[in-house]
Amino acid sequence: MAAPMLNQLNTLVANMFAAGLLDDQFQELQMLQEGSAPDFIDKVVTLFSEDGERIIGEIAKLLIGAQRVKNSCIQFHQCCQEKSRDGCLNSLDSVRNDFYDVCSMFNPHASGPSLHPKL
Repeated sequence: MAAPMLNQLNTLVANMFAAGLLDDQFQELQMLQEGSAPDFIDKVVTLFSEDGERIIGEIAKLLIGAQRVKNSCIQFHQCCQEKSRDGCLNSLDSVRNDFYDVCSMFNPHASGPSLHPKL
């Protein structure tokens, strides 16, 4: 790597440490990089970025699902206050379905009984 680029990279890393974006684990990664694998850090950072983006996307989906459960619970509560039997049954069914949808997102490869039992 050319000296000016190396200086820029070192400055960037130092600034990231100062801002608290990097920690001691990054220094440990730097120590693992050897001459036989000069692109080790680059590969680790790329994997971190790709995995992080995927994981954050999955969390966002789960939070959206959880929001649906919350909204269904609010609707159920309102129906209970209105003493609407049909409304309670319908909204309870929504709570159950939304809950199972979120559960299936958390564990898409679940084995065993169906996540959508019929009551």
